[in-house]
Amino acid sequence: MLKSILIIIGLMLAAFLLLSVRLIFKKGGRFHSMHISDSRAMRERGIGCVQSQDRNARKSNPHKLQVNQL
Repeated sequence: MLKSILIIIGLMLAAFLLLSVRLIFKKGGRFHSMHISDSRAMRERGIGCVQSQDRNARKSNPHKLQVNQL
């Protein structure tokens, strides 16, 4: 039981260290942004995050309701 717990802790430590290599060893290192809108390939394809696409779709809607007219 103790042996398996130590193995699991060792594996988790190794995974943590491997995931943070860029942060530790590179000067000014940081994780890349995981947002869709920050990806150059996605922008070239015209794909953005859902919130941005929804906001853009609402701007161009000529039949949208005006809140002050309700």
